[in-house]
Amino acid sequence: MTTLNDVRSPSTAPGRRPRTWSRDTAETKTLRVLRWAVVAVLLLVTVFPFYYMVTLSVRDIGSLIADPARVWPNLSEISFDTYRNVLASVADGGQGFAGFILTSGLVALGTVVLTLLIAVPGAYAVSRLQFFGRRQISALFLAVYLFPSILLAVPLFVFFTRLGLRGAIGVLLVVYVSQTIAVSIFMLRNYFQTIPESLEEAAALDGLGRFGIMWRISLPLAGPAIMSNALFVFMIAWNEFLFALLFLVEERDNWTVSLGLAQLSGSLEVPTTILMAGSVILTLPIILLFFGSERLLAEGLTAGSEK
Repeated sequence: MTTLNDVRSPSTAPGRRPRTWSRDTAETKTLRVLRWAVVAVLLLVTVFPFYYMVTLSVRDIGSLIADPARVWPNLSEISFDTYRNVLASVADGGQGFAGFILTSGLVALGTVVLTLLIAVPGAYAVSRLQFFGRRQISALFLAVYLFPSILLAVPLFVFFTRLGLRGAIGVLLVVYVSQTIAVSIFMLRNYFQTIPESLEEAAALDGLGRFGIMWRISLPLAGPAIMSNALFVFMIAWNEFLFALLFLVEERDNWTVSLGLAQLSGSLEVPTTILMAGSVILTLPIILLFFGSERLLAEGLTAGSEK
């Protein structure tokens, strides 16, 4: 008589290995496939627009008009004349982007230097010194950063116009520093709070003053956060358009690269290839700077999140 114990399923029959699939294994394999699928979609969404922009910038305007939807350019039609036209000065028949890049670089670097000169000691003071209203000031820095900059555009425009400073590059430095210093202090304060106070106390026992402790102990340890903050401020100053338009629109020699690109996009006489070349010139430095310091930027931005 055959019993239930004698009935064997195909998976447990002699000579066959038992099935090793489990719910955990299935979920792991599924998530692994989905992860790469999501990564591929994100890469397509982010990389393809930039690739298409580069493609349009090197194509011949005649072939572009004839077949604008073609993604792969022919090697015979690739030309870099558009970049030479964009970078050449106006006197040479170009768009003058070389001067715009120089101005944007000087303004962005100046903004970074002035912001760090104020934000580093300010953040250290808020994180280490005990004074009345310390917590309220820390919250005030974040509130100032959240304040919409568009509301300050008209008052600042009227103020600098009455002073006769409209059109000067120094005005942009003042405005950019005032816009970035609050978030810089807030970010650096979080990092300084993660540095053990015992290190500073040991340095104080060795005879160092407050400035010496900050210079020799805190600043070297806060290097990643300071560098990431510098990159963050640089990208803001490089891409800013509103205040550059308000204060520099009448002085073409002092235009930034974002203002020059807006001039190209608003002109009906400028071919699409030249506009795309200007867009690549505006975007490429930030991309190279970001990927060249991606690890440093990620470490600095997240270093103060946990103690």
